[in-house]
Amino acid sequence: MREGILSLHPLVVDLDGTLIHTDMLHESALRALRDNPFDTLRIPFWLLKGKASLKKNLADRTDFDATSLPYNQDLLDWLKQQRAHGRKLILCTASDHSIATAIAEHLGIFDEVMASDGATNLAGKHKAETLEERFGHAGFDYVGNSRADLAVWQCARRAVVVNGSANLARKAGGYCEVTHVLPSPGRGFTTWCRVLRVHQWMKNLLLFIPLFAAHQFTSPDTWLTLFLAFISFSLCASAVYIANDLLDLESDRQHPRKCKRPFASGLVPAWIGVALAPLLLLASLTLAQHAGGDFLPWLLFYFVVTCGYSWGLKRIILVDCLILAMLYTLRIVAGAAAAGMGLSFWLLAFSVFLFLSLAFVKRYAELEVQLLNGKQKTHGRGYYSSDAPLVQTLGIASGYAAVLVLALYLNSDAVVKLYRAPEFVWGAVPVMLFWVSWMWMRAHRGEMHDDPLVFAVKDKASLLAGIVFAGVLAIGTVGWPW
Repeated sequence: MREGILSLHPLVVDLDGTLIHTDMLHESALRALRDNPFDTLRIPFWLLKGKASLKKNLADRTDFDATSLPYNQDLLDWLKQQRAHGRKLILCTASDHSIATAIAEHLGIFDEVMASDGATNLAGKHKAETLEERFGHAGFDYVGNSRADLAVWQCARRAVVVNGSANLARKAGGYCEVTHVLPSPGRGFTTWCRVLRVHQWMKNLLLFIPLFAAHQFTSPDTWLTLFLAFISFSLCASAVYIANDLLDLESDRQHPRKCKRPFASGLVPAWIGVALAPLLLLASLTLAQHAGGDFLPWLLFYFVVTCGYSWGLKRIILVDCLILAMLYTLRIVAGAAAAGMGLSFWLLAFSVFLFLSLAFVKRYAELEVQLLNGKQKTHGRGYYSSDAPLVQTLGIASGYAAVLVLALYLNSDAVVKLYRAPEFVWGAVPVMLFWVSWMWMRAHRGEMHDDPLVFAVKDKASLLAGIVFAGVLAIGTVGWPW
């Protein structure tokens, strides 16, 4: 953005959606929901006293980290230039005064803070009247982002439009001179895929595992049922991912990669997530009813467990990894329920140990990142960076336990009934030994993605191991043609 003409007129800057890519009222409400759920029941009563009262009560009951907010860096750099040229900067926001003050103190570029005080909601006409009374008509320049700021631009000398549409800029230009326009970052198809975490849907292919394990490939009705179950489970998982992202904003912002997630970065407003998650869940439940079998109860159980994980279980050491392993295994159980199939002890035992190992991989990778960044404790988790060696040991032991279960299964009578050439199936054991060891080797070297399954589908060695594993099982099933 080009530098504006030096002016002695003060530059008044809005906060929500302008200086930061988020809304502090929405974030305060989400923190209250996470930390003090019963306080959210009091929101309607606070709102009866006015929006300013609501903001003050939420601000008084929640904490936030001003250093981790998604600031509009382009605007912030321009404001620093204006201040360097002697311009007086004023932060004027409808957010509560305590929040605005904390942000101003962190940035250190504002000469004054004007904000809601619990009685007056400093937005729209109230903000315009306050600024006009203080500086006079056309006695200041104003930086804003929404239709509510049009009332302020009517009494401003110049306008800077940030994160607003072209139509908003035209309307602002009808009241005063628009000197700068900073367009909002685009939200294309890729952004919405990231919001839904579509790449995580591949985990739900686990629903088909019982079908393959039982060698029942010929029923079109079963395939259709599992397909509906897959879509239903995926939509439910996306709803939970959104809820988890909204409740974990501060922790994500302190992570080198998670800080780029759509909600954490402010690319997508939090209110969209609040509206989208229930719609996804409703669509998921509707499809689940058509999937048949006992799929719906297991889907609801998955939803309840994941909500418990998001609200607090993920902050309890070891329990978080056990819950993650359970959530992976629940997908297999739900697939069997949808298809009306039974589950063997061997498949459940193998799944629990394998997914527990992968859960420990995920946590170990996060601890390694924290250690490299010089942090002794992970934000929003119960682990210390020094716990990494123990987590590694537990994870490797769990992975090898899964391989042991697989080896014992191959010595059972069930293998003889399912496979024509069971001796070939033993080749799956060294493949699994290699893959478990390989995953932990990559994690130890700091090369592991936050999610090991996402890493595995992109890793050539893992893909090759998967092909060999499937090939060995296929040969064992149909026999070797000689």
